Amino acid sequence: MHLPRSVRDADVAGKRVLVRADLNVPLDEGRVADDTRIRAALPTLRLLLERGAAEVVVCSHLGRPKGPDPAYAIQPVAERLLELLGADDRVQVLENTRFDPRETANDRGLAQELAARADLYVNDAFGSAHRAHASTEGVAHLLPAYAGLLLERELQELGRLLESPQRPFVAIVGGAKVEDKIGVLRSLAERADVVLVGGKMAEEIRADPIDVAVELPSDVVAATAFEADAESQIVPSDSVPEGWLGLDIGPATRARYAERIATAKTVFWNGPMGVFEWPAFAQGTLTVARAVADANAHTVVGGGDSVRAIEEAGLADRIDWVSTGGGASLELLEGKELPGVAAIPAA
Repeated sequence: MHLPRSVRDADVAGKRVLVRADLNVPLDEGRVADDTRIRAALPTLRLLLERGAAEVVVCSHLGRPKGPDPAYAIQPVAERLLELLGADDRVQVLENTRFDPRETANDRGLAQELAARADLYVNDAFGSAHRAHASTEGVAHLLPAYAGLLLERELQELGRLLESPQRPFVAIVGGAKVEDKIGVLRSLAERADVVLVGGKMAEEIRADPIDVAVELPSDVVAATAFEADAESQIVPSDSVPEGWLGLDIGPATRARYAERIATAKTVFWNGPMGVFEWPAFAQGTLTVARAVADANAHTVVGGGDSVRAIEEAGLADRIDWVSTGGGASLELLEGKELPGVAAIPAA
């Protein structure tokens, strides 16, 4: 794996530093609803300020606007960032990078405009490192470029899963679409001692078998409709009544998966076991969350829904590493090169 040079090794005293952070946080009526990603950006920014950077210019995308859109203005995010940092007047936050269509086109002109603002570039946005955009990849070729502390840690933690996991290594993969994760399933099947599959993806694999060795649910909670209060019953996974939907793994599968996780020395989890947003179909995901938290193992959780599940269950502080990058972590575990990482010179 390509390990880029670290911001720890950069001479930033008296320099202007452009930092690509991942401040793509949820908003609720113009206010930050969850500042987890903002907090994750703070260590790198504090390091730069403590080491005497003359100016720190922060940029990030927010949502997926198709051009300037007041609903995605960076201001509330910037205000929260500066509040947490202590309102240092050396810090400037640029407007949402995706307000400029040249960003996602990785336009060299935009990259040059960004580069003109700084003497050094630091990429700390692991969640966007799989995108070859002007602020994540283009500008890294125009300035001395370094990995931020968060990006560095993400690569270390996920690299450990690929290269030197303690065994037994148990991987848990859930979610909706097998086509989105088939590459990851293959990669994990080669490296893990067991891959446990849940969610709609398990149904897809059962209906259309793939050439990957995985464990599938033996029972499911089936419902008459895709509704929170739908009539439901526990049935064998290969005997779901016609027209019914499997919306969670069943109790026998929960117990088996929890036993598997309990034997592990390394655990990676990405994707819920069912429609955990609805209490009637949340037990599978909650059982896995508790089993991962209880495991005497090095535990890594990635992907928005899995992270949300452990946070809602109050278990996040019992997980060794909670990854900030869903798509980026999956592509890295699949063995793909991340453009935002590859653009930074090696350590």
